[in-house]
Amino acid sequence: YLREVVRERFSFEHMIAGSRAMRAVTDVAARVAPTEATVLLEGESGTGKELLAKAIHLHSARARGPFITINCGAIPENLLESELFGHRKGAFTGAITDKIGKFEAANRGTIFLDEVGELPLALQVKLLRVLQEREVDKVGDARAVKVDVRVLAATNRDVEKMVSDGTFRDDLYYRLAVVSIRLPPLRERADDLPFLVEHLLAKHDMRRGADARRHVDRAVHSAFNLYPWPGNI
Repeated sequence: YLREVVRERFSFEHMIAGSRAMRAVTDVAARVAPTEATVLLEGESGTGKELLAKAIHLHSARARGPFITINCGAIPENLLESELFGHRKGAFTGAITDKIGKFEAANRGTIFLDEVGELPLALQVKLLRVLQEREVDKVGDARAVKVDVRVLAATNRDVEKMVSDGTFRDDLYYRLAVVSIRLPPLRERADDLPFLVEHLLAKHDMRRGADARRHVDRAVHSAFNLYPWPGNI
C-alpha cells in the first residue's frame, strides 16, 4: 500500500505541468521510464530535476529497488571516489572499515547522479567504466564488483559546452545522454504558475489546519507573470 501511495504521489499525471513545455517533458519521461535507458536531466537549479528522476524510477521495472541520490558537487573531490565506488579497510588514512559505495547500495535499483557536471576528469573515466562494464573498482581493492544499476544524471551546467572546452569527456556525455530531457525554467512556463500557486496554498492551508482555502487575486497572478523567478520553483 505504501509503495502504491508513493508511486501515486510521484506519478507523471500528478506533476504540475499545465504548460506545453512541461507536458512535453513529462511525456518523454513517461515513455523512457519503463526502459533501461540512461537519462540526463538538464536545467537550472530548482526546476524539479530530482522530482522527475524519482518519478522515472517509480515508473520503471526497478521501482521496488533502491533509489540512491548523490550530489557530485557537494562532496570534496578526495572523498567522492570512495562515496561513489566504496573502499577497502586501510585503503587510505582514515579508512578504518570497509565501505560500500553508492553504486553498490543502488544495486538492482537506480542511482541519481545530481550535478554530474561537477565530476573531476579522473572520476569521469571511472564512471565511464562503470557504465560500460557494469562493475565498480573499490578504492584499495584489486577485484571489481558487478553492479546492476540504472543511471539517471542531472546538471545545471551546459555539458555540451564543457565537452567542447575539454572539461567533460565526450564519450561519457554520450553514455549519460542516451535520452536527454531539458526542464524549462519557471520564467518559460508561466502557464504553470496558477497551478503551482494553488497547490502551494492548499498545502500550507492543510498544515495550518485552515477551514477555508485561500486564493490569489488575478492581479497578483499578473504580477507573478512579470517576475523572472530566480531559483525557480
